[in-house]
Amino acid sequence: MKMRRMKMRVNNSQLLFLSREETSGNFQKEGTLRVGRQERDLRERFCRLRGNLLFILKTQGGKLQEVLLLERCEVMKLPDDERRLSVVFISGDPTVFLESSSPAECASWLAVLRDANTDTLRRRIAHLRTVISTHTTRHTHTAAHSSRGEEDLEDCAGEGGVESAAKVSPLDMSFECRVVVGAAVSRVKIQVCVIDTHTVRKHSCCEIVEGPDDSVFLTSVRFRGDYPLYHHSRINITFHHQEEPTTHTTRSFLGFTSFSIRDLLRSKEPHISLSLRTIDGVSEAGEVKVSRLQMEGETPPEHKCPAVCDRLHSSVHDKENSPMMRAVLCAQVCKVYRFLTEDQRWLLVREQMSETPLSFSLPKQLLSTLIRSHTSRIQEVKELGDLSPHWDGLRHDVINHCNHLIGCYQETLAELDKLSASSCFKSSSSKSDKHLQFVPTNLHSQRMEVTGPNSPGVWYEVITFGAPAHHHQAFKHGGLKRLLSKHTNNRDSSVSYSQDESSRARELLASVAQLQPLVFGLAEELLAVSLELNAAQLQQVLDSLTQQTEQFVHALKDELVKSALLAIHSQHSASDNSSHVHSNGLLCDKTSSRQQGQASPGQQDTSRRDAEEYDEEEWDRAWANVAMSLNCIHAMADRLQGREHRHQEMTSSEEQEATRDTNCKNTGSSSSFSWQEQLLPLVVTLRDCVREAAGKAQAAMTFVVLQGAVAASVAQGPEHIVQRRHAVFSQALSAVVCGFMLKLFGGLEDPDFLLQLHSVGLLVQFEGLLSTYGDEVGMLEDMEVGVADLSTVAFTVSEAKSEQADDLLPTLSGAWGSLVVEVPLPPETFESLPQEVKDGRLIRVHPVLFNIGINQQQSLAERFGDSSLQERVNQQSCERLRVYCNTLTDTLPHTAGIQSLSDLLSSLDRTVQTKKRKNVEVLWIAATVCRRVKGVRLTSCKSAKDRTAMSVTLEQCLLLRERHTLSPQHFSTALDCMRRDGCRMENVQKNVGSRKFAFSGVQLLTFPKLYRPPDGSFGSTH
Repeated sequence: MKMRRMKMRVNNSQLLFLSREETSGNFQKEGTLRVGRQERDLRERFCRLRGNLLFILKTQGGKLQEVLLLERCEVMKLPDDERRLSVVFISGDPTVFLESSSPAECASWLAVLRDANTDTLRRRIAHLRTVISTHTTRHTHTAAHSSRGEEDLEDCAGEGGVESAAKVSPLDMSFECRVVVGAAVSRVKIQVCVIDTHTVRKHSCCEIVEGPDDSVFLTSVRFRGDYPLYHHSRINITFHHQEEPTTHTTRSFLGFTSFSIRDLLRSKEPHISLSLRTIDGVSEAGEVKVSRLQMEGETPPEHKCPAVCDRLHSSVHDKENSPMMRAVLCAQVCKVYRFLTEDQRWLLVREQMSETPLSFSLPKQLLSTLIRSHTSRIQEVKELGDLSPHWDGLRHDVINHCNHLIGCYQETLAELDKLSASSCFKSSSSKSDKHLQFVPTNLHSQRMEVTGPNSPGVWYEVITFGAPAHHHQAFKHGGLKRLLSKHTNNRDSSVSYSQDESSRARELLASVAQLQPLVFGLAEELLAVSLELNAAQLQQVLDSLTQQTEQFVHALKDELVKSALLAIHSQHSASDNSSHVHSNGLLCDKTSSRQQGQASPGQQDTSRRDAEEYDEEEWDRAWANVAMSLNCIHAMADRLQGREHRHQEMTSSEEQEATRDTNCKNTGSSSSFSWQEQLLPLVVTLRDCVREAAGKAQAAMTFVVLQGAVAASVAQGPEHIVQRRHAVFSQALSAVVCGFMLKLFGGLEDPDFLLQLHSVGLLVQFEGLLSTYGDEVGMLEDMEVGVADLSTVAFTVSEAKSEQADDLLPTLSGAWGSLVVEVPLPPETFESLPQEVKDGRLIRVHPVLFNIGINQQQSLAERFGDSSLQERVNQQSCERLRVYCNTLTDTLPHTAGIQSLSDLLSSLDRTVQTKKRKNVEVLWIAATVCRRVKGVRLTSCKSAKDRTAMSVTLEQCLLLRERHTLSPQHFSTALDCMRRDGCRMENVQKNVGSRKFAFSGVQLLTFPKLYRPPDGSFGSTH
């Protein structure tokens, strides 16, 4: 028989006697319940309650299995099940779960079990005393104080279970524990629980390290604004001795205490003092001081708590709860710390880690955009009509390539759509999932607000996510950089055209297709009009022909046509004896690439001869011949009209009076026949010149469209390389958009920052912690290409339709290589922006990547391997960072903080050039430069879980020390506290289900000292 530890003289026979049926008249309640210490493993048992003892029997009248002593515990109803209860023991013993047959039966058991606890009886006695005291005071005070007494009585009634409607959160408080024990205590575990009418919530579990000699421990707790904290709520605090920090398993109970929120708020002192009691509630184990956190210069409120936190965290209410922030951030985890500055004043530090819906919404938008782009490309090449075998083979290659990608992306998009609409997080264990490769791994915003004495809160942000890489394809053959390099070396060297040039080519093809029939039609009409000897009508048709021909010539004078013809000739000359097998199985001789559609053998021979004799002026002569042919027609028309006019002047009316009709008839017939005969060869020449020029232009523009389609599809590499590149880019893009939006929201009131955005652009600095050994080399190669591709992205700001969350999410438009992210802002906010931003001015992205490996694999790479990849990446990024800073200095020389950029950049150059192992100073200086120019900071390791946690917490403490005068002797304590108890430990928990960083003691010996977690916070996560 199991029996909970209790200090009372009993034996088994006495317990068995108390549980017998013949004493059932003394039981407060009995019945069948399902009992267990795990919610998923409950077994049916017969339970009897007698006094404060709950007897648990296997069956009614059967063997006694367990006895629960209902002392120092809280009984609560589980919020997600109306039939379940839980018994939570202050001592830290495992929780016991009870399940009844119905909600009514559950409520009955809840009432009797709560009444069985002597803590409830003590609270009732204290409540009655308060009511009696208040009632007496009410009748003895003057009328001026009557209303005050009634308010107190009403508040005290709330203590008895009437829940106050108004929350008192957000609320910040500190716990100072002075332990009185025989043995020295250097580490304690503090558990904070909130108890209200219906539930007990385990609010936080904080481990405090390195207490002073007199065993004083200090920690802080923050209850956010959305936390259900009321005047009648009680706070239970339990202290445990942490004996073995390396194993993190052995704990011993030190003591507990509790207090009501009302007591804290009504205290005239800045704190309340409580006795720390042992488990039996009799002996004192120490003292606990509970204080409301408030900064110097604030006047403590008399009786209303919300004013404290409203003033203390006004920025939180104004910005954190704004529609913009609620749209971008979700699932927030918050930790609050209090640290001493060099002048012995308090810093209030609020650490916040949040997920973002952009983790899934942007990848889905990118997939949709890529599907549309590839579908449009297929349509474009299909509209080119009949082509030569080689060019038709190229078209088939493009269509096959695009169809394959469309199928893959549609499948991925369908799988993402199946996920819950509220999905915001991809755990590190899912990084190799095939259908989640476009989704960033473990993407979070890590933010820190620092509130100093008499100063408002200052925010610092960094985006953390797993290094953008394609884990499903793995890294056996390297990453993108290596794969693209091999593909570039193996592919044919051919001319590629941009999307704009392809668009111009399609427009020119359409113009030629429209204008050529018009010119031919007007030429035929000119010949027909020449038979009628009507000079006015002839001139009218000639003017129309001139207008259409000039438009035709103007279209042909585009330099794109000339350059394309040269490229065709060069490609033809370079591949005279080569052939290519297309995706349709066709073996084509590339010499036919210049032969179009239904060209006759004679035309093909001419084309080959033209190719051999082609020079740069040939195209100029082609469209010039059209213009000269038109000029010849004009000259002939003028000559014919002038001759007819002179002939009529020379004929006198007297000499030809008798034979006028006959002569005119003969002359008219002769003249009309002469006009048509003389115009016909010129019109034929014009049509030949137009046909020749149109054929060349069509061939050139078809070449441009095809090469543009090939460059955007087949030339990018095999389908698996293209998919890999798109997926890596998607991960990086989601993180950057999140960082930009947070930076924009925080800088809306900074005109210099807004001016910098549209005039210079946004700096985006990636910090990598990947090693250059093993698979992480491939990850770094993926990341390098993904970061570089972000330089083609631009942001624009628009006015949102409403303040609904869906209307405030960013949208993606454009095509690969020219993507634009549109960030909507609420109407009032949008109106306050500079006119250039409101007009849609593009905000360019300037990405840089600095990587320093810090783990044991990097030690192997530096000793036995190769770190050239890391050195090259850092050197190139250093150069790009200098270009951005120089542009900023030249464009906005009066911007605050840029005067010191030159020294920082010089220091960064020297540090990058220094041959030093694990030179993390590169990362520190680069981060400093980024913050100085108001850029976006992003930090990554393999999964953004362990090494990223070390980097982020170090950066936060460095900022506290350098910008907020954190006391040097408290630097290590603050660093360890953030790593052990901060948001990054919560990140580890949500990723792997364990509160341990995945390091071993041996591995940490190779880490830089400032990147090592405190004892007890690392080990096996299995």
